[in-house]
This record gives sequence, C-alpha cells and structure tokens, in this order.
Amino acid sequence: MPFSLRKIPFSVQILLGLVLGVALGFLARSNDLSWLTSTLHTVGSLFVQLLKLAVPPLVFTAIVVSVVSLRGVANAARLALKTLLWFGITALIAVSIGIGLGLLTNPGKGVTLDLGGAAPPKNTGSWTDFLTGIVPTNPVGAFVEGNVLQIVFLAIVIGAAALLVGEPAEPFVALNRSLLEIVQKALWWVIRLAPIGTLGLIGNAVASYGWDLLAPLAKFTTAVYVGCAIVLFVVYPLVLILAGRLNPLRFFAGAWPAIELAFVSRSSVGTMPVTQRSVERLGVPREYASFAVPFGATTKMDGCAAIYPALAAIFVAQVFGVDLGIGDYLLIAFVSVVGSAATAGLTGAIVMLTLTLSTLGLPLAGAGLLLAIDPILDMIRTATNVAGQALVPTVVAAREGTLDRAAYESAGRRDLTDPEPVADTRPELTPVPA
Repeated sequence: MPFSLRKIPFSVQILLGLVLGVALGFLARSNDLSWLTSTLHTVGSLFVQLLKLAVPPLVFTAIVVSVVSLRGVANAARLALKTLLWFGITALIAVSIGIGLGLLTNPGKGVTLDLGGAAPPKNTGSWTDFLTGIVPTNPVGAFVEGNVLQIVFLAIVIGAAALLVGEPAEPFVALNRSLLEIVQKALWWVIRLAPIGTLGLIGNAVASYGWDLLAPLAKFTTAVYVGCAIVLFVVYPLVLILAGRLNPLRFFAGAWPAIELAFVSRSSVGTMPVTQRSVERLGVPREYASFAVPFGATTKMDGCAAIYPALAAIFVAQVFGVDLGIGDYLLIAFVSVVGSAATAGLTGAIVMLTLTLSTLGLPLAGAGLLLAIDPILDMIRTATNVAGQALVPTVVAAREGTLDRAAYESAGRRDLTDPEPVADTRPELTPVPA
C-alpha cells in the first residue's frame, strides 16, 4: 500500500517539520552554511506571505456575511459585549501574572548591557495611533497595507448597512458569500503547506539567532516563557473549567494546530484561518466564530500586550535605575487591557512595549535592548495570543448555551485539514432565559 502524507495527522506533520527545521537550523549555524540559512528564510517567508495574502479578503467577507447572518438574532449585541468582557478579564489576569513575575524575578537587576548603544525602535506606539488606527483614511489602503483592524471596522460598518438595507443588498451579500467560499478553498491549499513552512520558519530562527543571544538576558527570557506557560496551562484551563464547565484537554486537542502554527509563524493574523477552523471544530457557531476570531486576532493579545510589556517595563526600569510604584503597576495593567489594539496591523509586540514605556515615562531606548532576542520571545507570545483568541469564543458560546458539546468532545479526533465539512448540529444563536 503506497505511503501518503495525508494519512499522517496534521499536527504530527507540523511537529515533524518543527523537529527537522531545528536540526537544519543547527546544521546551518554550526557549519556556517549561509545558503541553507537563506533557503530556510525564503521558505518560511513565502509561507507567511501566502497566509497573509488571504487574510484581508477572508476577514472582510467573513465578517460581512456573519453580520448579515445575525438578522433576527436577539442576543447578537450581548455576544459582542460578553466577548469584549472576557477579552478584558483574561488580559487583566495575564498582565497581573506578568507584573507578579517581574517583581518576583527582578529580570533587570544585575544585567550589564551597553546602554549607549540602545536606540528607540523605528516603530513606536502612542494613544493617537490607537485612536486613528481604527478608521482608515482610504478603504483601499486598509487592504493594501493589510491593516486588519481597519478591515474589521469597514466590514462591520458595511455588513450592518447591508443588514439594514435588506432585500436590495442581497446581490452584494451573495457575492461576499461566494468570495468567502473561494478564499477559504484557496486558503486551505496554503494551510496544507504548513509543515514545510514550519520547517523554514523554525530553521531560520535557529540558524539566524541561535540560543547564545539569550545568555545576557536569560532571566528575562525565562520569565517571559514561564509567564506565558502559566497563562496557557494554568489560567486558561481554570477559565474553561470554572466559566465554561469544559474539559481543558479537549480544548487543547482542538486548538493545538493553531497554537502550534502560531509558535513557529509568529503571526496571530497569519494563523487566523487555522484559529477560526479550530474554534468551529470545537463547536462554536460559525456565524459567531467568523466575527470573534478576526476581531480577537487584532485585539486579544495576552502574550504580546499583557505578559511581555509588563515584564519588559519592569526590566527596562531596573536596567535604567528607575523605581516603579503601585501607581505605575496599575498603569501597566490599564495600558495592557485597553491599549492592545494599538498593535493591530503591525508585527510583533514592539509597538505595545513602546506605548507602555512612554505612558510610564521610561526611556524608549530600553525597547532597543530587547530587539536582539525578540524573535525567540515572539514565538511563545504569539502562541499565547492565539490560544486566548480561541479560548474566549469557546467560553462565551458555552456560557450562552450555543456550544455544540458533542463537537467539542470530539474536536481533537478530527484532522483539521479534512476537506469534508463537519455536520453542523450546533444550536442556533437564540437568547438564553435569564
């Protein structure tokens, strides 16, 4: 019987790609094989570009269709409010853990770095960026630049307008439904390349950065990984058990492909299609998932916007000899919960960090001290982001009584790349009696 990759589970394929990528990365770094490093970089970059290419049309059409499909659903506004509420609750817990670890480990104490060589990063964040970044000045520009938050804003407005217009808007809605089906089909061709993309991405990270860069900042790096691990494997399971009455093992079985891909791709937006499929496979109603996941991919960032900036702000303050008080820690929490959308459409957590530093009055040059190890930190940060983006819709759906619990219990037993649609036995989005 001929061997076929299709018989190997998707998550196992990604794991094999990760292991092979690490091996090739070490080989390239230890033998100074620049051609191999370049090849790994090209393979990984092309995969991420293909993912991001599909994101703007996917987000726009999915949200337009989902908003219109909410016609007659009495609890749509409540779903949106509860989603935002749980975004805020979990972000507050995450930033509290970041602050607690910072106070416990003192990551900047005893660190000797060349402060004269530190310079502010090119991309910085501000509250003006947060406010003006939501509304595009040019609708076409939002798609060209791939600014997902602006695309979400446009899609919500246009979807709501189509909903109110009614029958005359049906041809436009039908066009969006057709485009959504086409984009999803093309996108899953790209998703099947994830094991190869994983090989290139992780291989390039190991070959380019190695682990020797972590030595001067070992305490800080460990604190970031420990903080993200606590949120991932302690906080999230407790939320699932206490708030959703759900088995955490089944959640991770269903969401793991998205978490795994996020770790190597370092892109919440690029992972969004896999996150949405994972959430739907967990039993979340499609019309709700198609709204909550794209919105979460731009604003729900417990790794990049909560744990990391809290630890980094404490690190920078200690390196520069600045004492932080209780008011400063409260300010860190406020910025993390409210300002995470300032990172939308931009790469990594640098913008969120500079927003936090500027709000606290700390030198922005401190962010430059961490740029060398940012790719290594960004892997666990993004994995945490994506796990939270899958968690909140699942918990909200469970609390609203719309989660298909049979699908939830069997999510990890189905291959994410299965082209056949799962029978939709989920209950309708109807109000639950108080």
